[in-house]
Amino acid sequence: MMLSRHQEGRIRLALQDTRVVLLAGPRQAGKTTLAKKMAGRNRQFRTLDNPTVLAAAQTDPVGFIQDADCMVIDEVQRAPGLLLAIKQSVDEDPRPGRFLLTGSANLMMLPKVADSLAGRMTVLDLLPFSAAELTREPGRFLTQVFKGALPKAVDSLGRNDLQELVLTGGYPEACAKTTWQRRQAWHFEYAKATVDRDVRDIAQVDKLRELPRLLRALAHHSGQLINHSKVSASLGLTNVTAQRYTGIFEQLYLLRPLPAWGGGGLARLTRTPKLHFLDSGLLAALRGVTPVTLAENRTEFGAVLETFVFSELLKQASLAESRFEFSHFRDKEQHEVDIVIEDDSLGVVGIEVKAASTVTSKDFSGLRLLAEATGKRFRSGLVLYDGKDTLPFGPRLWAAPISSLWQTS
Repeated sequence: MMLSRHQEGRIRLALQDTRVVLLAGPRQAGKTTLAKKMAGRNRQFRTLDNPTVLAAAQTDPVGFIQDADCMVIDEVQRAPGLLLAIKQSVDEDPRPGRFLLTGSANLMMLPKVADSLAGRMTVLDLLPFSAAELTREPGRFLTQVFKGALPKAVDSLGRNDLQELVLTGGYPEACAKTTWQRRQAWHFEYAKATVDRDVRDIAQVDKLRELPRLLRALAHHSGQLINHSKVSASLGLTNVTAQRYTGIFEQLYLLRPLPAWGGGGLARLTRTPKLHFLDSGLLAALRGVTPVTLAENRTEFGAVLETFVFSELLKQASLAESRFEFSHFRDKEQHEVDIVIEDDSLGVVGIEVKAASTVTSKDFSGLRLLAEATGKRFRSGLVLYDGKDTLPFGPRLWAAPISSLWQTS
């Protein structure tokens, strides 16, 4: 699927003033396609998915890049020794844009890697397609709500349209499949291939066969408070092992913890992070959520929809000039806000996700607490729901359609 990626402009700018640019994100998100497009004719392109190229990079990393003027290295996490060689090269020749790297593992979680290229490298995330990219919309929701602007959906989605968008997710190959059965099969194969191939590149794993079972178990905890003890007990793993293996999935951009909000003004807050997958289509497949199951019982849609919204917000944040911090809050009385976002100026926006076509005042209970606790810092609170109208529910509180995430005017 040849769609423009919103990240292209930022990559071009980074190549103009930074020696090394790393395009990071999960496998099959479109990194290689975009890197080839950005490379043009003046850059060597080498992929470490080629066994011979990988062997050369691992055997002689200095020689591998010795004659490079400008180079693209695809899947650089497969030969981390290259990064020290690249550091030496760009220190000797500090022209901007010399190396464009792609990586399917979060190299910045490795201290030696982060230190070796500190100040020399810009890291840009490329997650699977956003809804804004798929619908060719700009996707300015985050920017607007932090200005206090009212989000407006241009075209409301029908229930089936939203359901298909959420269950498909954003991986380009999945989006290209013509039926939900083929998309689901692709997601299963993707999860298997990631475990079989990519885990070995970043970690020594004693119980490799347990990883697919753990990934499925974690899928059933997505959107919930993390409980490693419960997950590990169900699989016969130790708590330490379950946490370590979960960290590997995080490093491979399959999931991300959402920390508890640490702001003041609210007593008796839960401090446990929540767990989220980064693609709603993969999550739906691992949970067995399909159009057929939802026609019989729609309760499973809520967790998948929350992951979809979280992922959309992360994608927009990766493009913004401001830096955004994401968290959640829940108190002992079970008042909660699914997603709390803070920007550079410490402004706060709260997001609740509701997989229903109606909203009531009760749905804003957590947002009202957040507004009270943050005072003038509070920009807006929104319940994103499966409806078509944007409606006020009090000062700076709104019910808004899910599609306002990308179809803002």
